[in-house]
Amino acid sequence: MAQQRFNSLPLHETLNLYVSPTAYVFEPAGSSSAGLGEKEAKESLFVDRRTGRMALNESMDAPVGKENVITCYGILGVLSLATTDFLVIITGRTPSCRLLSQAIYLATDFRLLPLSPLSTSSSILNHPVEKELVSLVEQGLKSGRMWYSYGLDLTNTMQRQQDLEDRGQGVKDCPAWKRADERFFWNRYLSGRMIDLTENGGVDLSRFILPVIYGSVELRQTAVNNRDLLFFLISRRSRHRAGTRYFSRGIDTLGNVSNFNETEQIVLFDPIPPNGEIARRGRVDGKERMSYVQIRGSVPMFWAEVNNLRYKPDLQVMEIPETVPALKLHLQALIRHYNEVHLINLVNHKGHELPIKDAFERNVTAAAQSDADIAAKAHYLYFDFHTECKGMRFDRISVLTNKLQASLERMGWFHSGAAVLEKTGNGEDQVEVRKRQEGVIRSNCMDCLDRTNVTQSALGQWAVNEQLRQAGVLSVKETVGEHPEFMAMFRSVWADHGDTVSNAYSGTGALKADYTRTGKRTKQGNLEDGYKSVMRYVKNNFFDGDRQDAFDIITGGYVAKRGGIPPLTDTRPLLMRAMPYVLAFALTMILAAFTLPRTSDLSLSSFIYFWFFLAFVSGSYIWGNGVSYVAWPRLNPPISVLSYNGPGARSLQRGRGLTLGGMVPFSGWKAKAIPAQGRDKTGELEMGRKKGALID
Repeated sequence: MAQQRFNSLPLHETLNLYVSPTAYVFEPAGSSSAGLGEKEAKESLFVDRRTGRMALNESMDAPVGKENVITCYGILGVLSLATTDFLVIITGRTPSCRLLSQAIYLATDFRLLPLSPLSTSSSILNHPVEKELVSLVEQGLKSGRMWYSYGLDLTNTMQRQQDLEDRGQGVKDCPAWKRADERFFWNRYLSGRMIDLTENGGVDLSRFILPVIYGSVELRQTAVNNRDLLFFLISRRSRHRAGTRYFSRGIDTLGNVSNFNETEQIVLFDPIPPNGEIARRGRVDGKERMSYVQIRGSVPMFWAEVNNLRYKPDLQVMEIPETVPALKLHLQALIRHYNEVHLINLVNHKGHELPIKDAFERNVTAAAQSDADIAAKAHYLYFDFHTECKGMRFDRISVLTNKLQASLERMGWFHSGAAVLEKTGNGEDQVEVRKRQEGVIRSNCMDCLDRTNVTQSALGQWAVNEQLRQAGVLSVKETVGEHPEFMAMFRSVWADHGDTVSNAYSGTGALKADYTRTGKRTKQGNLEDGYKSVMRYVKNNFFDGDRQDAFDIITGGYVAKRGGIPPLTDTRPLLMRAMPYVLAFALTMILAAFTLPRTSDLSLSSFIYFWFFLAFVSGSYIWGNGVSYVAWPRLNPPISVLSYNGPGARSLQRGRGLTLGGMVPFSGWKAKAIPAQGRDKTGELEMGRKKGALID
């Protein structure tokens, strides 16, 4: 059967959106259609607000005034919520940089357009559940770092892009959505209806389907030894098992892990001219391209840390029959994408983190024993980060790079281009692949944030050293560390990257960022880390539930059903809901006793003793029932984790039910169905809480 052909013309950039009571029509703006034929330039997308039907080049049934025209810069897709569907569009963008002559943008503003007639839209948007879900989506979109390009594939590494070109699926042969890496195609779920219509509905919407990534993008121009260079760092966050620090841990049954990020470091420069003269031009065409890829991801087992208002949550490692099969799926996927993989484990060898280390090693061994390909291509290495780098000696990360030296050299990096490039029949440069990256380093600590950032930046420095030596920019014994200007840029970019990855997962910038940014550990850095740690505690306990819900809605981890969602109200016992107010009032009265005028010491003492007693009782109650005061996700609450009592390792369970007067306020969970492990398929849930409440 012949392969189906899709429209591979450039994506529409700026769109004029015309809004009528019964339809939306997207038409390319004049500047975005330059250079196209008349038919392609006038291609428009018609969306019926009554039925959701999409078509090309249909006109509205009613005239539209100028006040009903909206400028937008892309369509993220269609999202189904409680009462209707919504078109999600980009209405604001900030130009970031230009790579290989293609602009890269950061999406800064979004809009949700109800697919319902104008007469019913206002009542839908005021529906209490719909209003809450729309708020979650808007929060998730605006707090994220979403990047896109109309002419550059941001979802794929340079090596994968070249492989696609060689297979005839390059930028000019295949639409953007078709060649995108589905792991990092952040709005793949939202684009699902448009893609399905394109593949099976006979309406080719390829030029309206815009792949977006979630991550970081930074480009800097610099020079080493009088050679102009472009240094580009990009991270791509996987849409699978996306979530927040304590509400998305470990692996699911499909082999997807939390906080999976692919980081690509790219160096672009131009070959030395035929006359051999090296002169700075202040411009880089990027005819020589070198790329180095690393990945990070949560420890690939079934485990969790249960929030309970303590600074260090309870650890729970679940030894279930699905563990080794899921780990094998994860490792097989890494081998398929990257060939050889080195698993660098940075968790502590004692204390709270020890069960994670032991279980990881045990399960990797079991996976290798049952799969020859994993045994040959997946290599485990433990590095005791905190012991080796004790006393803030993070420069001792060189011990790890020395251990990996032979493997790093064998896996190499990607290099395309040549000193003399031939021209194709179309007058374009013929790219020659001179070297391929045949493996990848997968780093993890507990959160895949702070220790992982330090490790990855050190490996990135190793890579750029070797690349520039091979290219002749550096001499054989020379390092980039001898070039202060380059190193200042390098550290700044890697620190920004670490902060972005950390913000997405934990809600704050990365710890140890002062070392990444300056190469030194400082007292100011320690103070900043203390502040970030406090903010992480507050956000992870009291705000991340809504962030997790937003991730689940946008990526398809939770799918709303029409009419099946009750109001998201708090159904905890009245006593439990009242205790924070009792504590706050008691503390207020104690403060008033010490600051306001008094009548007698006797009355004051009795007054203070009473309110101290009430504060102690209410505070103890809250502390003893800490799990019930955490802002859990409401759409996919972690019932399977909190109710697990099978084999595995767990720390002392705290904050799960202090009784008061014989009453047990936290008595369990009620749900119709829960996902097996992970967030890929979701059953119906009885929901009933607001922030800080559990399903009861």
